[in-house]
Amino acid sequence: MDILSIVYNRLIADNFIKEKAFGRIKYYEYPETGEVDKPFIIIDPLDDGSPINFADNTWTKLDFLIQMDVWSSNRLDTLNLANAIRDLMWNEFGFKQIKGPNEYDDGVFRKADRYRGTLYRENFDNL
Repeated sequence: MDILSIVYNRLIADNFIKEKAFGRIKYYEYPETGEVDKPFIIIDPLDDGSPINFADNTWTKLDFLIQMDVWSSNRLDTLNLANAIRDLMWNEFGFKQIKGPNEYDDGVFRKADRYRGTLYRENFDNL
């Protein structure tokens, strides 16, 4: 299961997130300090899926831990995007937010939150 693509595709399907950060939603790639005049969203899988929940000796779910960073030179854009991501991760996937740091350094605001949740495996037909 490719959690990066699943989350990315859902982020760009959200009108507000797409309007604010389309083309600047990345995996692993952090922006240079001078590039954050427009918001960036970084998806970083800290655990890209550990098998959990077993039935008949077969795992049925994967447990994920994902960090979502929002970087911007505008404090309100950073906050509003982080809140939209929080709502999307809960409403679409049922992933719980684990609060991360709010940081400010040299004109750049960063909000980094982690999300933990589980998804059912996709390939039961191939067992």
